[in-house]
Amino acid sequence: MEILVLLFLVGALIMVPLLILGAFLKVVAAIVFLPFKIMAVLFKGLFGIIGAFFGLVLGGLGAVLGLVFGGLGLVLGLVVTVGVFVLLPLAPLLLLGLVVWVALKAATPAAGAA
Repeated sequence: MEILVLLFLVGALIMVPLLILGAFLKVVAAIVFLPFKIMAVLFKGLFGIIGAFFGLVLGGLGAVLGLVFGGLGLVLGLVVTVGVFVLLPLAPLLLLGLVVWVALKAATPAAGAA
């Protein structure tokens, strides 16, 4: 009986940190993907309003234009997503380049100073 209690305690000591780590990773993932969800809602609303306007004004052609604007929203969302995932890893290098540029700019004397 004592062995079962010991096994239960060891199992709890292993599982509790893993559960906390899993919850932490879910929160981090939600925070990371939140800007993309906000952008998706904005794009969906914008292109939905444009599609509805053309649907009311142009009738049957509005459905086709709604599909076109929906496709444009999808492509624009993919371009922004790829741009973020390409530029985000390069951000430290861009920041380092900015620091070097500012340091060089500060080290050179101004043209009008005598």
